[in-house]
Amino acid sequence: MTEVKLFGTLFVVATPIGNLEDITLRAVRILGEVALVASEDTRHTRKLLTHLGIGTPLVSYFKGQEASRSEPILKRLLAGDDVALVSDAGTPGISDPGALLVKKARELDIPVVPVPGPSALTAAMSVAGFEETGFHFLGFLPSRANDRRKFLKSHLAEKNLLVFYESPQRIVATLEDCLAILGDRRLVLAREITKLHEECWRGSLAGAVADFKAREKVRGEFVVIVQGGGAVAEPTAADLDALLVWYRDNSGLSLKDATRRIAEDLGLSRSQVYQKALAVWRMQ
Repeated sequence: MTEVKLFGTLFVVATPIGNLEDITLRAVRILGEVALVASEDTRHTRKLLTHLGIGTPLVSYFKGQEASRSEPILKRLLAGDDVALVSDAGTPGISDPGALLVKKARELDIPVVPVPGPSALTAAMSVAGFEETGFHFLGFLPSRANDRRKFLKSHLAEKNLLVFYESPQRIVATLEDCLAILGDRRLVLAREITKLHEECWRGSLAGAVADFKAREKVRGEFVVIVQGGGAVAEPTAADLDALLVWYRDNSGLSLKDATRRIAEDLGLSRSQVYQKALAVWRMQ
């Protein structure tokens, strides 16, 4: 006797984070077979489906409206239709909409099936080069400076790697807060992963602050991977020199004030920083 299908299946489908060749064969099949695709941004997903030659109908499912958008999707699932959930890029539910719909579907005993694939988080971790296997994923840090600093202080003692996402608009301010609160730890900054201008920056927080402050414009979202507590890196001479050059040319601070601030941020003696600063200021 043929088993009667009571409900449809909710497929949580990972899509490319940049390079369209990263779509999996299974994802292509599922997106073509389901009755509906629930998408974070229908315009973005339509471009992907058109590229793949798929004409499945789309419905929007975006952050801030997840509760109201979930109800019609759940009705379709309860009626027996299969639905694919996708985000703009990567895996839904990881700092992207999706968790609420999955939760509600499970509460109704609707089957939920992952279709794994690209994720900025795992892609960045795979090329970071840290020997530590444990990490603590923080999603996006708070956008307000005071909230962000409090949040970082609450993770000061975390021994595992700290991993989070950040926007290009806030990356410098966030790196400065990390340096001031966490100390000068080793880190990796991955941006534009799988895209034309992909970059995987490695070094210390002090070096990252100096480098990215000096850049005229920064594009692309970041995956930031910071060494855990108890593994603070001593700033290299190159890091300190670069930071001093930036303070000399961009901060408007005097040699004395720049020395004081850098010494406090990096936990170094003022005399040590002052000697370096003197040499940098004389190069003007």
